[in-house]
Amino acid sequence: MPRPIVASISLSALQHNLAVARAHAPAAKVWGVVKANGYGHGLERVMRGFAAADGLALVEPDYAVRLRELGWTKPILLLEGFFDADDLPVLARHDIQFAVHCEEQITLLEAYAGGADWHVHLKMNSGMNRLGFQPDVFRAAYARLQKIAGVRSITMMTHFANADDAGNPALPLKEQVRRFQAATEGLAGARSLCNSAADLMHGELAHDWIRPGVMLYGGSPGGGTAADFGLRAAMTLESRIIGVQDVQPGEAVGYGSRFVADKPMRLGVVACGYADGYPRHAPTGTPILVDGVKTTTVGRVSMDMLEVDLTAIPGAGVGSHVELWGQGLPIDEVAFSAGTIGYELMCALAPRVAVREVE
Repeated sequence: MPRPIVASISLSALQHNLAVARAHAPAAKVWGVVKANGYGHGLERVMRGFAAADGLALVEPDYAVRLRELGWTKPILLLEGFFDADDLPVLARHDIQFAVHCEEQITLLEAYAGGADWHVHLKMNSGMNRLGFQPDVFRAAYARLQKIAGVRSITMMTHFANADDAGNPALPLKEQVRRFQAATEGLAGARSLCNSAADLMHGELAHDWIRPGVMLYGGSPGGGTAADFGLRAAMTLESRIIGVQDVQPGEAVGYGSRFVADKPMRLGVVACGYADGYPRHAPTGTPILVDGVKTTTVGRVSMDMLEVDLTAIPGAGVGSHVELWGQGLPIDEVAFSAGTIGYELMCALAPRVAVREVE
């Protein structure tokens, strides 16, 4: 008999969220971002959920090949590009597009002797200072790519640091846009700027392609809740109460005895812990649902268990249903309480958690 913890993945929610992304940028094509095993939802599963996308984007070359093996025939984009010369014949054989973000990648393309039709996405560092060419050398990189015989198209792309906080004084969104527009003016090729936050809040920047990620899975990229944007949770993590304890004032709970009861309490033990992907650092007070009623966690999260306050839910007991996050409890609400973001919780889902597919 398996442990009662299970993650339910809704294909209809994936499809719905993709439609929301497209509705915010109706003139643009959509890259469905499926990196990190589809944000923890399963590569094959999200490939089917995003069947209506114009292409799929990720960072893992081996997973890109896997998409082809699974039958994906539309474009595939490697957002970090290739990592060494040995990747190039594989990408050519499977018709995989890729980002180019540094001089070393261009040099490898120039030296490549095999036949290929490269569709390159030239990345600009417009201020995030992660990957990409600085605006003042972007045109030179573009010119070098144009001279490579196998390069069939060049899409110009950048990534926004603060699309959910457009007025950020350290790097306003409009400044990144200005740098990108100035450096690409007059250059031929498609343009790709919008991540989830930009798609939802700045659709006027959509241009030719958008690259939604976390919004496709029902998480908010900031600037509002998932519900505010009409998004649906694609992952629901559920378990059961497997034990009950009555504690008195002055009694401690869990490792480190961090929580001490100040009144009589009834606690439920949930079959879920950090080895399942629940954040160990989630503090007492993190929201959780028991039999559909919102309550909170109590004490430290253990490897396989956590405890919840059942004092105000007298009907709950061993076997009661628990939702850690999902359809009834937004993952972003749990993440905020734990001092992290919904992206991390999705991606941290452990292999030992059973996964079932639902509509």
